Amino acid sequence: MKLTLTEFVSLDGVCQGPGSAEEDTTDGFTQGGWFVPHMDAGFIDQAAQWLAQADGLLLGRRTYEAFARDWPQITDPDDPFTALMNSLPKYVASQTLAEGSWNPTTVLSGDVAARVAQLKARPGRELQIHGSARLAGSMLAAGLIDELRLVVAPVVLGHGRRLFPEGGSPAGLRLTGSKSTGGGLAILLYENTGTPSYATYTGASDVG
Repeated sequence: MKLTLTEFVSLDGVCQGPGSAEEDTTDGFTQGGWFVPHMDAGFIDQAAQWLAQADGLLLGRRTYEAFARDWPQITDPDDPFTALMNSLPKYVASQTLAEGSWNPTTVLSGDVAARVAQLKARPGRELQIHGSARLAGSMLAAGLIDELRLVVAPVVLGHGRRLFPEGGSPAGLRLTGSKSTGGGLAILLYENTGTPSYATYTGASDVG
């Protein structure tokens, strides 16, 4: 299976609390819901296409508990995500959670990177990380994420948890696709290429 990351981020890299004011108030964050004003039908269609490729969800404990609380409560039969979100196998990375309440759930403890590598070795399409910034950072550092799907909202928040915090592991990426939505979201697709490349600028004539 391929491991993909879908993350909603602000222009200054904040990924905390995109969906509502109550979603994640950790460390006094009060600007939750910043992503919602920019959602439109085009984005919903794209997100539904991505989710349709999933054979499993990989989540951090905080995101898992929020999803487990909220998704089973959505009963709209026309919602394009609910059936899959509730039925797909869930894998939650946690050293403290004994078992999950949002079935089917498997708790991954101990060496999470090794457990995820075992999952990736199974046949299938995609194991998808949604949100779960800390988990995403550790999986990127371990070289396990194959594709990043960043959805950038046209807003600067100034503070909040960032997808790529200071001190994170370097990573090389290659842009494989990009488009924008009517609501102003920039959708950027990146392939993980390993470590970054470096060079010294010596003049425009040397740039290929």
